[in-house]
Amino acid sequence: MPQTHPHPDVDRVLLDEQQIRERLAELGEQIAEDYADEPPILVGVLKGAVMVMADLARQIDLKVEMDWMAVSSYGSGTKSSGVVRILKDLSGDITGRNVLIVEDIIDSGLTLKWLLSNLRSRGPKSVEIAALLRKPDAARVDIDVKYIGFDIPNEFVIGYGLDFAENYRNLPYVGVLLRSIYED
Repeated sequence: MPQTHPHPDVDRVLLDEQQIRERLAELGEQIAEDYADEPPILVGVLKGAVMVMADLARQIDLKVEMDWMAVSSYGSGTKSSGVVRILKDLSGDITGRNVLIVEDIIDSGLTLKWLLSNLRSRGPKSVEIAALLRKPDAARVDIDVKYIGFDIPNEFVIGYGLDFAENYRNLPYVGVLLRSIYED
């Protein structure tokens, strides 16, 4: 059911709480089936993936470990250049392990492409991606994403971990931010 009273800075709700919850349950079930014999280590990408990681992990009926990375891409404003640095690295070794990167959103794919290369260089058994959102029209590189929650239009979205200037992450839905907020 659509959110009837979104935050005043939200133009419209794109995905409500129930839609997100149902899709994460479906993804969790599929991940549990795919990794039944050898559970993955979930690697969340801070800060945006916190909500997705927490809710998705609870839907995976396996023993899964969780770890976190924080990366920063250099660029101007809201655009990524693909030049990345690690702000927080993994706590453990992933050699020989199945790794499932958990992302909130895939825009250009430049940072994720770098992250995939970095993690693959560490000798894991496999590296796959689960993303709540993907913007196909914003893609600048081709990234193979095994688990996708929703493909969305190329609009500025907030909520459910997604932010603008570190705000709005706590909204329980994904909404389109009013242009007047980020174009000022």
